[in-house]
Amino acid sequence: MYFIRDIENLTGIKAYTLRVWEQRYDILETKRTDTNIRYYDNDDLRFLISVGILNSNGIKISKIAGMTKDEVQLKARVFSESQIKNEGVMQSLGDAMLRFNESEFIQILHGFIDKSGMESTMFDIIFPFLKHLGILWLDGSVSIAHEHFVTNILKHQLYSAIGNLDVLKSANARKYVLFVPNGENHSLSIIFAEYMLRVRGQKVFSLGESVPLEELHVIVKEVKPDVLFVSITNSNMNLIPEAYAKTLSNNWPNLNVLLTGNYVVGKKFNLPKNVNIVADQKDFDLYVNRFEVEMRS
Repeated sequence: MYFIRDIENLTGIKAYTLRVWEQRYDILETKRTDTNIRYYDNDDLRFLISVGILNSNGIKISKIAGMTKDEVQLKARVFSESQIKNEGVMQSLGDAMLRFNESEFIQILHGFIDKSGMESTMFDIIFPFLKHLGILWLDGSVSIAHEHFVTNILKHQLYSAIGNLDVLKSANARKYVLFVPNGENHSLSIIFAEYMLRVRGQKVFSLGESVPLEELHVIVKEVKPDVLFVSITNSNMNLIPEAYAKTLSNNWPNLNVLLTGNYVVGKKFNLPKNVNIVADQKDFDLYVNRFEVEMRS
């Protein structure tokens, strides 16, 4: 069961907009609890994600309202898949995933790592594939088990790559604390960030998943980091990224805060000056290099 704030967080559709769509266009049949509170189920969530995709691609809500649910979800999938590069690779990885064939999935993955390196493989292949996985979830083609199967393989590959690194610390290395907020359980982004930072000779303190805010005070006081790196996905319905970023900034105004994850990349937030969003490898290198320059000056 999801409530309207949950739907807002998970789809990016503002609660006010959703109410207007429901009242003016009958976009969904409203469900209410015994206490008259509006709620939504998994089918509603899938449908509204598809509606959001179509609307963001220029299709007016009045036109969407005239489609069947199946038509909306099919058209959303076509839109999303048209934006995905390396279609053949997506199909190969998807086939191995659907059969839970770990060795085949890893073999395909290593083929790209050997050719292009870990970072390019993650940005060009894996992150688009995970987005593709979300599209497949929309029409019920995959389950949570498939997602966990893939992410656990990727975590093992990244940890192995980190363990094999032999990199000297940069003379101007900064201290990075990496974490996922309390209630979040998607840590792939910060594991990859740890790999990238260690390759660049930075000092890393990785706290992992579901870190309570009060625990950050402990490590900040002890290690005196320069940067907080946090990944926020759409899995935590009780966390509002913009408000969370402002809380971090208020607590530690002298630290740089870097945000990444599905629920911040590509979104428009009003962020404090010491908070920035990392969308890709170019952004990542930009901030790491800028911090090193500041360290030398």
